[in-house]
Amino acid sequence: RTLVMDLRTVFRAFTSAEAQLVRSQLEAAGFIVFVADETSALSMEGYVLGAGGIRVQVPDDREAEAKALLKSCGYPVE
Repeated sequence: RTLVMDLRTVFRAFTSAEAQLVRSQLEAAGFIVFVADETSALSMEGYVLGAGGIRVQVPDDREAEAKALLKSCGYPVE
């Protein structure tokens, strides 16, 4: 059985460490989290800036809740 979810970007990081910190905070709060573009950002110098960052994504039905959590933690949200 395949699980299909529409994902929404709730945060863009410019370092892998920041993306993983946000991911872990969201997961600790019970969110399913996907970090997109991290491997590309780590493998090609300058890619992360050109691509607009490493995207931290959650299922679309939890987007507003995730953004509210991140905002309460002081993160800029999309």
